[in-house]
Amino acid sequence: MATTTTTTSDTLQESRGRPIPLGENGDRLTRMEYERRYESMPHLKKAELIEGVVHMQAAVRFEQHGRPHSDLMTWLGNYRAVTPGVEVGDNTTIRLDQDNEPQPDAFLRIAPSHGGQSRTGDDGVVDGPPELIAKVAASSASYDLHDKLNVYRRNGVREYIVWKVLEREVVWFHLCDERFEQLQRDDAGLFKSEAFPGLWLDSANLVAGEMAQVLQVLQSGLTTSDHAEFVVRLQQEADKRAEKS
Repeated sequence: MATTTTTTSDTLQESRGRPIPLGENGDRLTRMEYERRYESMPHLKKAELIEGVVHMQAAVRFEQHGRPHSDLMTWLGNYRAVTPGVEVGDNTTIRLDQDNEPQPDAFLRIAPSHGGQSRTGDDGVVDGPPELIAKVAASSASYDLHDKLNVYRRNGVREYIVWKVLEREVVWFHLCDERFEQLQRDDAGLFKSEAFPGLWLDSANLVAGEMAQVLQVLQSGLTTSDHAEFVVRLQQEADKRAEKS
């Protein structure tokens, strides 16, 4: 989390004169204390609170994160472009519960105005779980596939995608009876979202960097009747909410 405030000292003085300790990787904090400390560290680009423990990201490498992250956002952004009522977030802070405030690489949500399960607070931070969260991870050893998996399940994230870059594999979890189960590919080797009809993924070509093929497969999903019906349902929900307001 970052603000426009700057400081050259190791601590920031509160108005009453007491210093705010700077956060460190591995700190165990409440969410309130986590937010207080990181609002005083404008130089920090990415940090998360997972099960009460602070995690700070090291240098972002192009092959292991930068390029895959860009391709992931391209895929999600193309879905959003033709699906009114859904929103995409990139590296956005999300408040889930008192011990967890992650900053996922990407999320896709149904807009609050269209019946989504998350909201945007007055301070611009997302409150509540987006329907889908996606993450670029180095390998299966990452805490993204352990601690975070349980956090997202417990808080009602409906789908969770993890791209294990070093292992050249994408795993897709979906919430079923309050448990995360791995979504299986169809006979053509494609992932098809249950939360977002028409969101199809050719993970083999995503891993290979063949984005033209990835977008071609997505376009096939966007032309289905399931996607068209989903767009209609979203608009009906938005109209219903507008009438009540």
